[in-house]
Amino acid sequence: MLKRKEFILGAAAGLIIAAGATAGGVISWPTANAEGRPGQLIPSAGASGLAFAPPQGAPLSFADIVQQVAPAVVQIEVESRVERPAGGLQIPGFPGFVIPNPRGAEPDAEAEPETAQGAGSGFFITKDGFIVTNNHVVADAITIKVVMSDGRKLDAKLIGRDENTDLAVIKVEGDDFSFVSFEEEAKPRVGDWVVAVGNPFGLGGTATAGIVSAMSRQDPSGQSRGFVDFIQIDAAINRGNSGGPTFDIYGRVIGVNSAIISPTGGSVGIGFAIPASIAKPITDKLMSGQAIERGYLGVSMRTMTDGERDALGLPATVKGVLINDVTPGGPADKGGLQSADVVVSVNGQPTATGDVLTRAVAATSVGDRVRLEVYRDGRLQTLTVISGRRPPESELDALRGGTGPDGSPTAPATPGQETEGLTVSAITPALRTRYSLGADVSGVVVTAVAPRSEAGKLRFPVGSVIQTAFGRPVTTPEQFKAAVDAARAAGRPSILLRVRTPGQSQSILLALELSKAE
Repeated sequence: MLKRKEFILGAAAGLIIAAGATAGGVISWPTANAEGRPGQLIPSAGASGLAFAPPQGAPLSFADIVQQVAPAVVQIEVESRVERPAGGLQIPGFPGFVIPNPRGAEPDAEAEPETAQGAGSGFFITKDGFIVTNNHVVADAITIKVVMSDGRKLDAKLIGRDENTDLAVIKVEGDDFSFVSFEEEAKPRVGDWVVAVGNPFGLGGTATAGIVSAMSRQDPSGQSRGFVDFIQIDAAINRGNSGGPTFDIYGRVIGVNSAIISPTGGSVGIGFAIPASIAKPITDKLMSGQAIERGYLGVSMRTMTDGERDALGLPATVKGVLINDVTPGGPADKGGLQSADVVVSVNGQPTATGDVLTRAVAATSVGDRVRLEVYRDGRLQTLTVISGRRPPESELDALRGGTGPDGSPTAPATPGQETEGLTVSAITPALRTRYSLGADVSGVVVTAVAPRSEAGKLRFPVGSVIQTAFGRPVTTPEQFKAAVDAARAAGRPSILLRVRTPGQSQSILLALELSKAE
């Protein structure tokens, strides 16, 4: 009993001493509204000082938001044509394992094309049936079907797509669909809440939540070609979420889910959404039937490194884009841009990286005067280039020699011209090297083939050289087109081509596409 009284007396004395020390400023006690030491960050305890209440603006639940927007989100099912593996038979379930064709055997041109099933997500952006999704979801689709949140399945048609931003618009018939809207004015911040709704692994109507992890991310796959600064989110998105919306806590669309980093094949909390500020103007144009055109210089380039800047004798403050090569006859060549020039601004906008330069030029219209500030031989000068039209990406891919260290796309060796599904170019030294063409080979080289064209059905090989068409020698794209026009004017349903392929020359009969008037 005595020990207990002594303990109580000791505790009381300790409290008295502590109270005095507190009053005298010797001890400070943490509180919900405490002021920290200089530089110390004190997290808010939430509304009304409750230690575990969510901060102001955070929802107690996302249920109301999801319930509000879910009817506008759809599942997209596609059937696509897939290319048969060249040179053999593909064994189902064993990707990469091919049984070679018997010697001399050719693929069966009459065989039915192989198809594959795919799925993605999308969302209604208008009341009358326009749906936004990803280009890679519907590219090369034979049929497109939309599964509504209430289970209805509707046929859809492709309205337009843009592979550079991975955006596409499809449409279903109807005039009374629930839809959502892009939010362009309120910019998301790192740390803001986001909700993703979509169709991962075929599980339609799946909602996940997270935050904005970062802004202005570049596509790690390089497929966006520098045209998109992605929003990085940690809301779980997986295969099948592609094309679905990213919402803020008010149910406004701030992005279109497009890509993930996934070393495991599933979500690891690193997803990428195309910002609404990019998605809305592109999809508006696609809905109105407009083609997406971008300005073009015709250069290969890379972001200048510190070592390259020092080697060029430029001031340490200079940041810019080093020109590797200039396409002969292209807009940059005609405007006087040269290899080893360093572009530091486009129309007054600083270009510290290749991506910035790509987007600045792409934003111009064909025929615009583009003012470039460049360093050449240590001196700053201004050049004016007339912007050209950026060629199709299939052509650029076929001609591209690679990418710069920063992933910025290099330019083709020559622009080329498409006729009857064949993109052909005059033979330049670069193309002669790329396709191993001898010095004695003349004609026009095929740099790309439209897969759904008559040439695509023939599996016309890229890198082959068309030497004569309609009995005429051809060495330029214009001559090839003139030969095709002459064959059509003569009422020919097809044109005979003399084509050099690796190791041999052969005659190929190419059926002519029906003209638009027909």
